[in-house]
Amino acid sequence: MASFLFTKGWRFFMVKIKSMDTKQYRWVTGESVMNTKLICRILIILALFSLLVACDSTAPTPQKKKELLIYCGITMVKPVRELADSFEKQENCIVKIMIGGSGTLYRIIEVNQVGDLYLPGSESYINKTFASGSTIQTKLVGYNRAALVVAKGNPLEISPNISNLTSNEYRVVLGSPDSGSIGKETKNILSRFDLYEQAVDNSLFLTSDSKGLRQAIVENTANLALNWYATTVWQENKESMEALSLAEGVAPKHQLIIGLLKYSKEPELAKRLFDFIGSDAGKKMFIHYGFGQE
Repeated sequence: MASFLFTKGWRFFMVKIKSMDTKQYRWVTGESVMNTKLICRILIILALFSLLVACDSTAPTPQKKKELLIYCGITMVKPVRELADSFEKQENCIVKIMIGGSGTLYRIIEVNQVGDLYLPGSESYINKTFASGSTIQTKLVGYNRAALVVAKGNPLEISPNISNLTSNEYRVVLGSPDSGSIGKETKNILSRFDLYEQAVDNSLFLTSDSKGLRQAIVENTANLALNWYATTVWQENKESMEALSLAEGVAPKHQLIIGLLKYSKEPELAKRLFDFIGSDAGKKMFIHYGFGQE
């Protein structure tokens, strides 16, 4: 039972509360009562918030985006990345690109047997995946060709002759035939003229791919290399290097062929990306980055 005594204003009233079990009395200020009300309100709000969170946790989670994987030789990554970005926006998906030497990527595909598309720097690797059954369809997207590469302005006035790769007048770096398409192409070109062993003996070292050849010229480690022509026209390279074009009979153009792999977990989406990269718009992108017929 409680009795109440009021004075003027809520801040000054006092409430006398009788404890039923102890028969003790205590005095509580009006301000304490108000604080108690505030605490109650906070507890109610927290309870409602917890209820909302519990309800929200039962809502369906956003659907995970589908993913595709392209195996791409280092030299072709620029046009492929731009096309992949456009496709991601168009299809609301994720396109991952594994970059490496074409030979290295070929071995990864054959061992792991996963992924959607494969674009090596030489058609010989596509032929191997087609023979093994890993590739089920192909499209031509551009052309690749080798050239001698020197510093911008050709300060040493090196002539466009592959025999220069055997001369000790120049610091030469070559690609390895075991890891990248440019190394394999280098061996093919020089072997036809019985110059390969001499050129290897004359080189400072063999690098794994076109990226290593580019770096050797940019850093002036080498003043002569044999690399893919396209690397010399890229924005970040054209101010530091230039190509010495070789005759068609020496360094012929090679078709750039993209393959659709049989291992895709999203075959319909992979086929649409395959068709998009091989479309007229896709081919124009490759020409922009130096992979045209000229």
